[in-house]
Parts: sequence; structure tokens; C-alpha cells
Amino acid sequence: MDFFLGWGTQIAFGLLVTIEVAVLSLLLGFVWAMLGALAQLSSNAFLRGLGRGFAVVVRGTPELLIILIVYFGGTVALTALMKAIRPDAAYVEIPALPAGVFALSLVFGGYASEVLRGAFLAIPKGEVEAAQAFGMSSLTSFIHIRLPLMWRYALPGLGNNWISLIKDTSLISIVGLEEIMRVSSMATSVAGDPFRFYVIAAFAYLILTIVNTSAVDALERWAARGERKLAQ
Repeated sequence: MDFFLGWGTQIAFGLLVTIEVAVLSLLLGFVWAMLGALAQLSSNAFLRGLGRGFAVVVRGTPELLIILIVYFGGTVALTALMKAIRPDAAYVEIPALPAGVFALSLVFGGYASEVLRGAFLAIPKGEVEAAQAFGMSSLTSFIHIRLPLMWRYALPGLGNNWISLIKDTSLISIVGLEEIMRVSSMATSVAGDPFRFYVIAAFAYLILTIVNTSAVDALERWAARGERKLAQ
């Protein structure tokens, strides 16, 4: 008996799409997070306000709304742009994958920017002052001193943001992307067995969470290897 009722291939494909969306959103979201954190730590009042505003807006808006605004708002904006270039241009719809990735990257960036900001502030001032005493430039000190130290403090929070991002990929099914949640819903409609397919989806997310939690724990141990040696 086929446990997946003929939907095994589609479910596997949906799982791959979920992983693809999560990884792409993480990579782009980390860019937003770093820019947002550095903006909030800037000596420029305008940049500080911009960085703070980005974090507040993203964290204060439901993820589902951000996805809908990016998808439908982006479609409207792109259509208006094309019509401005060519008045006879047809309606342009943004594909679900890039819209979902961009929206989730903003969500991850908004939350992770606060994690990075806190991690930068947690770096002992003596470490930075020592780098300056050795004649390091601000850029050299940032790359070789502040960034490596920042990771130790940021990894636990970033790990939580990453796990949340994986689960948030289920929200982009609303715009038609056939990830694991969308495929499970389609299978439920056709096969009429919602419990089976939603449990399969839950199990898939659980496996992803367990694997990635283990990976984050390993990264945390690696980042703290110097501290363990000093403790010994």
C-alpha cells in the first residue's frame, strides 16, 4: 500500500522547494540584517532612525501580511513601471518564488538585525581598543576582530531566527508556491485524507527543525572553542 497515496514525488519536490526558499531567504535576509544592525549602530542619526524603523516595521507586521504586500504590491508596482515604459504593456505578475524569498528575507532581516546589534554591543570594548592600539584601521578591526567575536554572541539568536524562518516558509503557500504545505493541501483536496497529509507535512518540518538545530548547536560549539580552551 502506498502510504503517500501517489503523492510521494510531489511531496518530495515540495520539501526541496521549502529548503530552497529557506536558504535563499536566509542569505538575502542576512544582508538586510547586517545593514540594519550597522545602521542602528551608526553615528549618523538618519541611518540610526532608518535602521530602527526597519526593525520596528518588520517586527510589528505579521509575516503573512508582509508576504501579501510584497506579492501584490510588487505586482502593481512592476505593472505600473512597465506601462510607464510601454503604454501597451500587459499585466505583469511577480513569480511566487522570488516574491516569497524577498518577503521572508525581510522578515528574517528585521528580527536578525536586533540580534546582530546586540551581539556587536556585547563585544568587550577592550578587544576593540587593543586592535586600535596595534594600529588596525576601522575596516581591518571590523573584519578580523569585531566580526569573529560577534558570531559567538549572535549564533544562538540567529539559530532561533533560522528555525522560525524554516517554519515561516509554510506561509508562502498563500501565493501559490508549491512548497510542502501547499502540496499537502492539494493532496488533501484530491485524496480526501487531511490527517495523513498534514501529519506528513508536520513530520517534514520537524525533521528540518531537528537537523538544523543540531547544525546550529555544532556551530555554537565551534565558535566557542577558544573559550573552552581558556577555561581548561
